[in-house]
Amino acid sequence: MATENDRVKEAASALETGDIAKLGKLMADSHRSLRDDYEVSTPALDLMVELANGQEGVYGARMTGGGFGGCTINLVDAAHAEEVQQRLERNYEAKTGLKPAILICEASDGAGGISET
Repeated sequence: MATENDRVKEAASALETGDIAKLGKLMADSHRSLRDDYEVSTPALDLMVELANGQEGVYGARMTGGGFGGCTINLVDAAHAEEVQQRLERNYEAKTGLKPAILICEASDGAGGISET
């Protein structure tokens, strides 16, 4: 759908301007679209997104990967990352009986050229 393409452009703009709140809203909109329009989410992913979005320090959450399983990505203020991780693990396990694997990662500049020395 064209709405997802538009969201990608808006997300790039939000990243360029540092508008993390807007990026988080776009992530939430994207998850709803993946769940409702494309029907590629699962109840487990929807629950993880719901649990993440209700926490202090979380700007946004959405499923990622190939759909029909997989994982979520959460945009979290670094000062709250460990607390969010612990609460997500505890709350998800309480609701499902399953312990999720939650990794804290940081964004990087990504791949670049290699200089010969």
